[in-house]
Amino acid sequence: MRIDLHTHSSVSDGTDDPRTLVRKAAEAGLDVVALTDHDTAEGWSEATAVAAEVGITLVRGMEISTRLGAAGVHLLAYLPDPTYAPLAAALDKILDGRNSRVPAICAKLGELGFEITAADVRRGAAAAAATGRPHVADVMIAAGMVATRDEAFERFLNPGRPAYVNRYAVPLAEAIALVSASGGVGVIAHPWGRGRSRVLSEDTLADLRDQGLVGLEVDHQDHSPEARDALRAIARNLDLVVTGSSDHHGTGKIDHELGCNTTAPEEYERLLDLAAQAAAASGRPAPGVFA
Repeated sequence: MRIDLHTHSSVSDGTDDPRTLVRKAAEAGLDVVALTDHDTAEGWSEATAVAAEVGITLVRGMEISTRLGAAGVHLLAYLPDPTYAPLAAALDKILDGRNSRVPAICAKLGELGFEITAADVRRGAAAAAATGRPHVADVMIAAGMVATRDEAFERFLNPGRPAYVNRYAVPLAEAIALVSASGGVGVIAHPWGRGRSRVLSEDTLADLRDQGLVGLEVDHQDHSPEARDALRAIARNLDLVVTGSSDHHGTGKIDHELGCNTTAPEEYERLLDLAAQAAAASGRPAPGVFA
C-alpha cells in the first residue's frame, strides 16, 4: 500500500485543482492520498468526488500556519471538523493575514523596482482561498523577473530577504488543542526543514506530545538521511506516529513528485485510530476517511 499524506492543490499554493490532483495521485500508483491545503478545507468536496471515481482513499486534512516562539512551524491537521467554530475562527484570522500580507510584499518589491500589484497576484491565484508568497512568485516568473519560485523565495521572499513581510500564525500549542477539540489529530510537517532542528528539540517535542501532538512527518524531501534517522529515533522515544509524504505542489515545487516519500501502512493505521479516538472524545462529527 502506497500512502502520501501531504499534498497541495490550487485551493492554496499548488498548481493542480483538487480534481486533477486526486487523478494524478491515482495515476502515480498511490492507494491513499491526503489533501492538506494551507489553512483551508475548501478543496475537500471536489477531491472527494474524484476519489470515488478513480478508486483512491482520500484523507481530508489541512496544513495550519503556526508559530513556536519566533519560528514558523506548520501543523498537518488530519480529519478535523472545519465547522468547529474556534478552529474556523483561527483559520479565518490566518487567511486574513495571508491576504493582507500581499499588498505589503508588493510595496516592498515596488521599492526594489518591480512593478507588481496585489490585483495581479489575486488574478494569478485564481481559485486559491488566500493569496500568498508563492502566488507573488508566480507573477514574478510570468513577468520574467525570476525563473522559478525557489529563486523568488531565495532572493526576495524568504525571511531576511528584502521583500519579506511577517504575518499572523496561531501559536502551535493552541493549534494542536484546536485540532484535537475539533476531532482531528496534529502532525508536525517537515519538523527539521529550514533549520528547525534547534527549535523542535526532543524536549520541546515531548512537551508538544503532552499537549496533544500525535506525530512527526519524518520522511520529507527537506530532511537528510541523517535527520530522518534522528527524527525516527525521537518519534520512537516519544511514541509518536511517523509519516512520510511528498508535500506535492504540482509544478510549484521541484523534486516533490507524488509518492516520492510515503507512510508505512501500520503508521497510517495508528494515525486513523488516534483520529477516531479524538473524534469520539470531542463528540464532533469529524469527516473521516473517504475510501
